[in-house]
Amino acid sequence: MRLGRLVAERRRLAAYWGAAVVQVAAVAVDAKLLKRASKATLMPLLLSWMRTQGASTLIQAALLASAAGDLLLETEFQTAGIAAFAAAQACYLAVFLDKPGERSWRVLAAYGALWAALIALLGRDLGSQRVPVAAYALLLTATAIAAKWHNPRSGVGGALFLVSDALIAMRLAGRDFPGRGVLVMSTYATGQYLLVSGTRKGTRQPEVREQAGVEAGER
Repeated sequence: MRLGRLVAERRRLAAYWGAAVVQVAAVAVDAKLLKRASKATLMPLLLSWMRTQGASTLIQAALLASAAGDLLLETEFQTAGIAAFAAAQACYLAVFLDKPGERSWRVLAAYGALWAALIALLGRDLGSQRVPVAAYALLLTATAIAAKWHNPRSGVGGALFLVSDALIAMRLAGRDFPGRGVLVMSTYATGQYLLVSGTRKGTRQPEVREQAGVEAGER
């Protein structure tokens, strides 16, 4: 029974990565229909896998909100899409702050400086979108910080998610470049996976493992 369950879990995860590869390839060749179809399956597939990993209600809500954001950003309701992703970030932030690891203020300072530099660099070219983009970027930066405090895996995921959305902000500011879309979806798909997989029950913070080892030694 355990073997069957393991195979089923791996199939779901393989389906996610398969959809991610198709999405990136579709973006690279600009296959519009395939882009929309594969993008719409990404977060539902990741959610399907995370449910087998004991995902919390907030993590599931974050993935559902991300799925809604992916769909809405392909329509004229882009503001609603941004709001959906903001809701996803709020869910992630709540999860990571609930069980933080070591709170490094260097991480806080580094990400804070990065946020300020990004807004200073792109702010003038964002026009009326400057304030909402800055607010969303601040929420995204807070998630990246809390994810890094939570554990290294989620920390890398938070950083990649930030890179992905920074690349989107560059396009909004009129600073597009060849291959940007491929980078956006590559970092997005990988970032989402690392963010949520770092919250699995079997994934613990390094200092928690160290403490468990100390306690075992004392026994």
